[in-house]
Amino acid sequence: MRITLFGLGYVGTVTATCLAARGHDVVGVDTDPGKVAVLAEGRSPVVEPGLDELVAGAVSSGRLRATVSTPDGLAGADLSLVCVGTPSGAGGGTDLTQIRKVVGEIGAQLAGMSHPHTVVVRSTVPPGTVDDIVVPLLEETSGRKVGDGLHVAMCPEFLREGSSVTDFFEPPFLVIGGSAAAAASVKEMFAFLDCPVESVPLRAAESVKYACNAFHAVKVSFANELSRLYRLLDVDTRRVMEVFVQDRQLNISPAYLRPGFAFGGSCLPKDLRSLLYLARMNCVDLPLLEASLATNEMLVRDVADRVLAAVDTAGSRRVALLGLSFKHLTDDLRESPNVALAEILIGKGVDVRVHDPVVNMSRLSGANLRYVQAKLPHLQKVLHDDPAEALEGAHVAIVSSADAAVVDAVVAAAPPLVLDLNGRLAPLEALVGYEGVGW
Repeated sequence: MRITLFGLGYVGTVTATCLAARGHDVVGVDTDPGKVAVLAEGRSPVVEPGLDELVAGAVSSGRLRATVSTPDGLAGADLSLVCVGTPSGAGGGTDLTQIRKVVGEIGAQLAGMSHPHTVVVRSTVPPGTVDDIVVPLLEETSGRKVGDGLHVAMCPEFLREGSSVTDFFEPPFLVIGGSAAAAASVKEMFAFLDCPVESVPLRAAESVKYACNAFHAVKVSFANELSRLYRLLDVDTRRVMEVFVQDRQLNISPAYLRPGFAFGGSCLPKDLRSLLYLARMNCVDLPLLEASLATNEMLVRDVADRVLAAVDTAGSRRVALLGLSFKHLTDDLRESPNVALAEILIGKGVDVRVHDPVVNMSRLSGANLRYVQAKLPHLQKVLHDDPAEALEGAHVAIVSSADAAVVDAVVAAAPPLVLDLNGRLAPLEALVGYEGVGW
């Protein structure tokens, strides 16, 4: 393919070079004459292991060149790759000045032309940037309509400085957002990669990079936050984390990384509070772990507010809560966020009817019984054995249980609002009133 790449910074230079090394004809466009001159000499304008050799080979083969001229760079190109910087603004927001400038230049050069062209954003941009800024600006400056021979895609990069060449050729996946035609061009460009291809909506493609980097930051902070406490307790955190990462079932795995409702149960809240107590006793602040409890409580409060707003608007205050324990297939109610949610709603005068396929008042005992008696002393009066009974006349169904009878009953009742706390209840998503917690 004939590819024009805008921005010969770190991501742009690595991307341009590696694409040229795999047989594409690539022209790098940058406003910095120094970068263009260095690349023309067969050297990399950025320091990265293994890149100089690739640049030298690509330039000598004629597959890679650079220019400061957008018209020169775009002549005859099939695809434009936007790899310009998106730095932080003064308030922390993303500065999209370079994105706007480059997209406007691309559009101006495409004006009056009819040959197919695909614009691919590789820079990290906030969700909505392509839809709300790139597409309108491209259509305005080119006089062409996106979708009619002109296509736009989002394809985030996942390159780490120091290992970016390896990361480019061995990515965990290829994420593409955009129309089928746009995605086809991106797939052709990266046809040499042997990795899963994830075709997602544009906004999801823009969001994946932020999710990845935020999680990486959380992981670094998590390990370092524990180390500040453990050092004072005469614990070598390196050894702790060596053991920690051996668990590939829960710790280093997809487990718990799925949007849904708040965490609860007999372990997580208790052990978090215990760590925070140890920290206070040793005069150590653990803001990340403190925030974990705070954000958990915020989620419960947010769901409660959504339900209260719905019943207040409708004038019907009957709500069915389907699933009370903190986890499916258990009757453990200790620190269940569903219990906390029920407590808030009942306290606000909502007529809450509860069904849980596992919870049976006659079988609760010990700390489990004492907890629910303290939080929901009248549970026996609102607990229903049949989910259909709990749903009768309900304006809102709050569903966390994945029990088949529960799902069938909700589908049959089809209440005006179905709030899915589980996230894996596909039959409910066809209902008109369906909403997820965070989707």
